[in-house]
Amino acid sequence: MKFENSIRELKGIGEKNAALFHKLHIDTLEDLLFHFPRDYETYPSCETLRELIQNGKTRGSVRACIVAAPSGSYVRGLHILKVKAVDEDGSAMQVTFFNMPYLKKTLKSGSWYVFYGTYAVKNQTVSMSHPRMFQPDEYEKLTDKLLPVYLCTKGLTSQAISKYCRQALTQVSAPPEYLPADFIKTHGFGTLIDCLGRIHFPESMEDMRKARERFAYEDFFMFLLSMKSKTKAEDCPCVYPMMDTAEPTRLIEQLPYRLTISQQSAYEQIRADMLSGFCMNRLLQGDVGSGKTIVAILALLLCVSNGLQGAMMAPTEVLAYQHMETIVSMTKQYQLPFRPVLLTGSQSAKEKREIYARIADGTYNMIIGTHALIQDKVKFDKLALVVTDEQHRFGVRQRENLVSKGGNIHTIVMSATPIPRSLGMILYGDLAITEMKEVPSNRLPIKNCVVDQKYRQTAYAFMRKEIEKGHQVYIICPMAQPGVMEDLENVVDYSQKLAAYFPEKISIAYLHGKMKPADKTRIMEQFAAGEIDILVSTTVIEVGINVPNATVMMIENAERFGLATLHQIRGRVGRGDAQSYCIFMETETKTQKNERLEILGHSNDGFEIANEDLRLRGPGDFMGIMQSGAFHFRFADIYQDAAMLTGACADVQSLLQNDPLLSEESHILLKEKLEAYLDSGYLHIL
Repeated sequence: MKFENSIRELKGIGEKNAALFHKLHIDTLEDLLFHFPRDYETYPSCETLRELIQNGKTRGSVRACIVAAPSGSYVRGLHILKVKAVDEDGSAMQVTFFNMPYLKKTLKSGSWYVFYGTYAVKNQTVSMSHPRMFQPDEYEKLTDKLLPVYLCTKGLTSQAISKYCRQALTQVSAPPEYLPADFIKTHGFGTLIDCLGRIHFPESMEDMRKARERFAYEDFFMFLLSMKSKTKAEDCPCVYPMMDTAEPTRLIEQLPYRLTISQQSAYEQIRADMLSGFCMNRLLQGDVGSGKTIVAILALLLCVSNGLQGAMMAPTEVLAYQHMETIVSMTKQYQLPFRPVLLTGSQSAKEKREIYARIADGTYNMIIGTHALIQDKVKFDKLALVVTDEQHRFGVRQRENLVSKGGNIHTIVMSATPIPRSLGMILYGDLAITEMKEVPSNRLPIKNCVVDQKYRQTAYAFMRKEIEKGHQVYIICPMAQPGVMEDLENVVDYSQKLAAYFPEKISIAYLHGKMKPADKTRIMEQFAAGEIDILVSTTVIEVGINVPNATVMMIENAERFGLATLHQIRGRVGRGDAQSYCIFMETETKTQKNERLEILGHSNDGFEIANEDLRLRGPGDFMGIMQSGAFHFRFADIYQDAAMLTGACADVQSLLQNDPLLSEESHILLKEKLEAYLDSGYLHIL
């Protein structure tokens, strides 16, 4: 079999299974084998409740016997099943299951099971909520082995995916290597098939990490090659030279607040670039809440006051709407020369046709939108400046397509994710970097606390008080749905558990990236309008939602995220006048403080946090740190794989110095791969 063959060729995959795999974007053997495990589980040996408590653990496996018939009840539509069990020492515990009424027939008195999950002790009563349940002999076969855990969908388990991966590895033929042979040899990478096998079925974590290095390297190598093989905009004469105008200065004078020194400096750098006669290609990198948007508006104002057009592209419709509202409000309040329009994918065909015509004839001089801006039908009159917000959310070609609509024009890419300068010089090699480190003085610093499971009820009570004051709450879970990495919280189950705790008058909703775009937009808009009190979400809210009324952020399984990601998530609160709070909830109760989380507990400085993240993260953290925030590579992480990033950068520079057009015969496959990479954009809208 070849990599491009359909998964239907694997024994056991019929039309029904293929449809389930398709939901995970798995259609070929290559798709399947590059569907890497999200984690690896090792089930611990069974302990008694007394041993778990004495060892200070909040999670473990207990072999226990059912001693009473289970009882079920419904609370706000949630089925709750409770059963009493006794371990081998005679210690009793109450086990609770949610929305599993069928277990009432299974859990019979006198039956022994192994329960694996988190337990709690309250009023001398031990309880376990929604644990995994195994037959004792079945559990014994799983202990102390590395078991892959995959991103799944309903009807398709990790075990099934693992079975088909094993079958595919024994039958597929390895494709020819596209990476230069000398780079493979220098870094000591194994063959592609060998590395895939060790990713899916490692003998040890070290075995897996060595194999994974190859894929992290490939991620960086292709990204840097795509960036450095482009013609740089600098030293290119701009198609629309600009003159200085009074409008930006007039707006600065009318604003109800003073620009920070960082904002003033950033605008002056951008202004000098735009008046130089040469194309600007600049990154505006500012910490959460540093005020990048007003700097971008000043640049766009300079552009349109020269009789030209500006465009701002955002990764989500919600963020595009927010930018539109800001521009419209400021235009009315300060009589600015903007003639703005919003362009998104959800607009009707008739609306789009009318907007296209008025963009093309110059009626609109400020165009705000999502990736709808880069469609072929969008023609500009005099596009001179493009601002891309949260630029990492767009593929390489997507950004280039918008810029190309104006020829040699100015570009600003904005990012709210500070990263260490040492890495930024590599990742942003084609951009001039402007950093904004100050936060406006009227913002109250967020109050942080790092807590464990003992403080959960206290945290819920605090949230309830904030909601009673008229404020709103975010709760972040690492997983979207049940069935994947079940030791981590998922938004679906978590929302149901909250519904059982909070009174009905408190509105609870959930949000995750697998939902339909229209549903995500609706939920975000309802939360922004104050119609939802508690929003349970994955990191999808990291970008694209601004709710000044939200004052509490609680992050579950906080130790599983990188520091930079946690800082980004925290930035969703503290955006209004009221005091805001961030609660970092650890999975287990520990005697020693978590150094990483303690850094967040005492610092709100994103640049300091990014440098600490780089210092503390290493290859050993791979299975404990969830990637998000700065860059969304397929496999690599800029912090834990910093050494691979540096090596890939040196290799790309060497390659392009010797063969800048990739025209040598040995680089033909690499050139084809590069074109495919540019078209698909592995750094893509998530």
